[in-house]
Amino acid sequence: MRQHPLRLALAVALGALAIPAAQAQQKPLKQPDAPAASSTSAAAVVKDADNSVSLEDIRNFTRVYHIVQQAYVEKLDNKTIMNAAISGMLQNLDPHSEYLDKEGLDELDEDTTGQYGGLGIEVLQVDGMLKIVSPIDDTPASRAGIKPGDTILKVDGMVVDSQNIDEAFKKLRGDPGSKITLTILHEKSDKPLDVPMVRERINVTSVKLRQLEPGYVYIRLSQFQEDTASDLDKKLGNYIAKNGAPRGAVLDLRSNPGGLLTTAVGVADTFLDSGTIVTTKGRLPDANLHFDAHPGDMLHGAPIVILADNGTASAAEIVSGALKDNHRALIMGRRTFGKGVVQTVLPLDETHAVKITTARYYTPNGTSIQAEGIKPDIALADLSVNKADTPPQLIGSEADLPNHLVNEKAAADDKASGDDDGKLAIEDYALSQALNVLKGMALNRSR
Repeated sequence: MRQHPLRLALAVALGALAIPAAQAQQKPLKQPDAPAASSTSAAAVVKDADNSVSLEDIRNFTRVYHIVQQAYVEKLDNKTIMNAAISGMLQNLDPHSEYLDKEGLDELDEDTTGQYGGLGIEVLQVDGMLKIVSPIDDTPASRAGIKPGDTILKVDGMVVDSQNIDEAFKKLRGDPGSKITLTILHEKSDKPLDVPMVRERINVTSVKLRQLEPGYVYIRLSQFQEDTASDLDKKLGNYIAKNGAPRGAVLDLRSNPGGLLTTAVGVADTFLDSGTIVTTKGRLPDANLHFDAHPGDMLHGAPIVILADNGTASAAEIVSGALKDNHRALIMGRRTFGKGVVQTVLPLDETHAVKITTARYYTPNGTSIQAEGIKPDIALADLSVNKADTPPQLIGSEADLPNHLVNEKAAADDKASGDDDGKLAIEDYALSQALNVLKGMALNRSR
């Protein structure tokens, strides 16, 4: 396993997954080839003498504050009003910045480790609604048929709107075994659907690996947790030790909502010998980082096909962009989500923090994918295949003729080819097409 020599005193994260900065200071993360970052807190701000707050702005804020105190339909204490003001300020910056209390910090830590009580979905607030970024594999949400792009209209009968969206979000998590019903509107549908589910203890195994056919390996990454890069190196190393170097690999990043920046760098480094992985640029010096690959491509240049869709977001897009721009992989599927910004968790005290967007990230070619996503090299719609219902044929080949001679190699050849009457295409059409493309790439490489 490669080590990345850099200590960061702050946690740099993507998507809804981050490490509280206080924790990051106890267990510094390592990242490659970047200058050491200095400690950063919420007090470290960019000073701008020409952009001071006017007295009139302060008066307006105070007037609104007192109006809420005196005229709001329910009596609110000062702490509740101030917390709402802070949360509103951050929420209006972008969909990813937010004010975190102890519960929010605990949730970030749970997301990072992949263990929590809930449904297994990544959601995003968009125009006062909760949008599904992606469901996580083998969770109540994925088994219930929830898809990227779906909208949560109600949570246990409560209509989700801009006034209660934080409450709705918190309800998604809860004790394992507790029941919840989401009213879902699927993308491109006009009929809401009630989806009853039971919360579970989500223990996300982010790396799954299996052989598709002799010489071709399938790698599924469901999200980017603290241990994803090391787990990938371990499982891929075990596979190679047992089966030898693969001729090619399918890297499945569909419905992967992202995670830690450091993990994305580590995963990309697994498949690269050299070249830039990603750069980040922001206003603070700590936000300007550059990451390069180290020698040691575990696949030794064997071709890679990345499967992506509109649920491929954040850290998953960093890996996709790094491998695409370095001409290391072909991307197949649909345009990715398009989250090209980085969040940093800045502590206020032991139980409160601000998660704020501090940088944009750029692929090795210098491209920002923010709100654009990554266009696949081979576009593939979200299709499925069913076995044709055709009448049986009495004679379809030489093998159907009476007294035909048996080919002594037939059984061995059928086993080696992995051909099972299109079983893979029926189970996962996109994966079957990726395997076909991968075989062509491997054949071309061997010439």
